[in-house]
Amino acid sequence: MKKKLYILISLSILLLAGCGIQSETIRFGAAGIGGMYYSFANTFAGLAEQDSGDTFEVKSTAGSAANLRLLSDNYIDLGIAQSDMIADAYSGTGLFKDNKLTGYKAIANLYPEACQIVVRNESDIQTLDDLQGKTVSIGEEESGTERNATQMLEISGLNAKLINTVNLDYTDAAKELVAGKIDAMFCTAGVKTTVIEELSKENDIRLLSMDDKYRNKMITAYPFYSEYTIPAGTYQGQTEDVNTLCVQSVLLANDRLSKEKVQKLTAMLFEHAQDIQLSNSLNVSLDVRQAVKGITIPFHPGAAAYYSRHNVKVTSE
Repeated sequence: MKKKLYILISLSILLLAGCGIQSETIRFGAAGIGGMYYSFANTFAGLAEQDSGDTFEVKSTAGSAANLRLLSDNYIDLGIAQSDMIADAYSGTGLFKDNKLTGYKAIANLYPEACQIVVRNESDIQTLDDLQGKTVSIGEEESGTERNATQMLEISGLNAKLINTVNLDYTDAAKELVAGKIDAMFCTAGVKTTVIEELSKENDIRLLSMDDKYRNKMITAYPFYSEYTIPAGTYQGQTEDVNTLCVQSVLLANDRLSKEKVQKLTAMLFEHAQDIQLSNSLNVSLDVRQAVKGITIPFHPGAAAYYSRHNVKVTSE
């Protein structure tokens, strides 16, 4: 009797495995705590865990460049990165000209990431030019914020001799801004950004606007930027619109994840679009056609299969 029972249990396990009913641990590379990658990753992971039965581990990372490297090294299975950095990393150009990174593919555009520059309200800093001679956090090393900040400062003519830059994560930058140890902080993230929102509730801060001429120069030099307006009232004490630039955030999957797994994850992303929106302050507006625009790298076969079912053609080679 025991032998028969053992055989039946063994057969059941084999059948379940053959049907693909297997759970796995999926490692999701976010950015630092306080940023919107981290917020999105935790929200999506929680929803996907309920639907899939998989276990999700959200990893705090330094941001876009770090996530691309970790995906390429097979350390994480999912990750978020800025579209401009993805294109460079995948083709081995720009910042990645000596270090081409592959081993991952696209799932979907998520939301625009606004380039935000925060100062204390009493500060005499009104424009980017006023950052000359100041101490400014440009984000963590290997982050998209660092890259964006560097490009903006270069276009403004503010080289290393004219400005003192430091690499801080958002949480530490906010603390040092309040303490007067730095004069401004750059933050490229989805609006409204948690760390800036919390900062505005407890301190008088301002966000710098960029004038038309400057925005046009940036877009001409770096076409992956788009104009973006942070509406008045987004943050406490913000009485006027803030005119800035943005890049797009993209969800990526490691090539090792199966087609079936990624197809299910892609489906869950769109099925839970409203839940994600309600759980975050992010402006997440997921649409199957908008989700594939502007992505220059191949899509994961699982994501491509999902889009094909919705009559949207993408490249997966």
